Amino acid sequence: MLPLVLMFVVLYFVMIRPQMKRQKEHRAMIDALAKGDEVVIAGGMLGKVARMSEQYLGVEIASGVEVQVQRSSVVQVLPKGTVK
Repeated sequence: MLPLVLMFVVLYFVMIRPQMKRQKEHRAMIDALAKGDEVVIAGGMLGKVARMSEQYLGVEIASGVEVQVQRSSVVQVLPKGTVK
């Protein structure tokens, strides 16, 4: 019985806990998004947040070209001035 419990403890600290930490950081990043932030979308596109709603973002990927994406598809927030 002890090896089974030990395997679960190791599994928790090696796999489950780090995944929960990444999810929490991603959720905080998405909640902190603001209009004008430069972001990377899951498909690899870069753009600026032009419009925001509860579940969707309008991301301007070029002058006059705006795509609507789910908030959860944002992978990374870039430093200001990255997208030109």
